[in-house]
Amino acid sequence: MSYDGGGNLAPGSGAPTGPARPDLPALPDVPDLVVRLRAAAHERRAVRPRGPELHRVEDAFVTTDAGAVPVRRYRPGDGPRPLLVYLHGGGFVFGDLDTHDRTCRRIARACDVDVLAVDYRLAPEHPHPAAVRDAVAVLRAVRPAAVAGDSAGGFLATAACLALRDEGGPLPAVQALFCPNTDLLLRQPSIAEKGTGHGLDADDLAVFVEQFVPDPARRRAASPLHADDLSGLPAALIVTAEHDALRDEGDAYAHRLAQAGVPVRHRVEPGLVHGFIQGMDLTDPAAAAAHERLFADLRELIPR
Repeated sequence: MSYDGGGNLAPGSGAPTGPARPDLPALPDVPDLVVRLRAAAHERRAVRPRGPELHRVEDAFVTTDAGAVPVRRYRPGDGPRPLLVYLHGGGFVFGDLDTHDRTCRRIARACDVDVLAVDYRLAPEHPHPAAVRDAVAVLRAVRPAAVAGDSAGGFLATAACLALRDEGGPLPAVQALFCPNTDLLLRQPSIAEKGTGHGLDADDLAVFVEQFVPDPARRRAASPLHADDLSGLPAALIVTAEHDALRDEGDAYAHRLAQAGVPVRHRVEPGLVHGFIQGMDLTDPAAAAAHERLFADLRELIPR
C-alpha cells in the first residue's frame, strides 16, 4: 500500500506557481453563479495561508487510457509511504488544485502520507460522468491506499469506488468522505432545514446538480446513496457537520454502507457548517479540533 512516486505519473512543469490549468472559459451557458464562484474560489486562495512546507510538491499528469489527468503530488518526506488520492469539492462546477492546496498540504503533513490531488473535469463544460471517469482512471492507475474528498469530491470518491468494484478492479483500503454529497435528488430533510444561511444554500445546490447531471431522469441512478448494492466497498470514514445542508445524505450513506457490511466510522461534528475542512480552522477553534480528529482517524485507518 506504499507509494514511491513512480508508476503512471508523468512530470509536469515543476513547482506550482499558479493554477494548474487555465481558467475554464465563461461560455454563454455557464450560469453567472458558477462564474462568480470560480472567481471567488481563487480570490480566497490568494489570501489564505498556504499551509505547511513539505519536502516536495510537484505538478504532474496521470497517464490513463482516456488521456492525461492533471494532478499535484505532495510528499512530506523521502521514501515510500501510503498514497491518498484527494478529490476537491466545489459543487462539481468549481475548484482545482490550487483551491484545495492548503487542505492537501495539511493532510500530507498531519497524516504522514503522500497526497495526490486530482484536477478532474468540471461541469457544465464536462457534465457527468466525466469527473467520475477521471477519478476512476486515476485510482486505477496509481492504486492508492486511500481516496478522500470533500463535498462533491466525496461524491466522486465513493462513485469511483463503486465503479471500480463493478469492474472488478483493485480498490483503495479506505474511502474518507467529508461533508459528502451522495444524493442528487436533493430531498433529504437537512436540505430544507439547513439550506439557507449556513454557507451552502439549497438554491445553489440545485444549480450545481443541474449543471452536473442536466437530465433529471438520470440523477437517481447517478447518486451513490441510491445504488442498489453497496457491499464490497472500502472501509469508510464519513464526517458530516451539524449545520450542513448535506448532513442527512452523508448520515444516510453511512447507515446504508454499514447495512451492506462495510466497516464505517461516522461522526457528526457539532456546531459546524459545510466546508469546515476548507480553512475554517483558521478562525474557529471547533473546526480546528474537528480537523485534528479527522487527521487522527486517517492516521489510524490508512494501512501502512
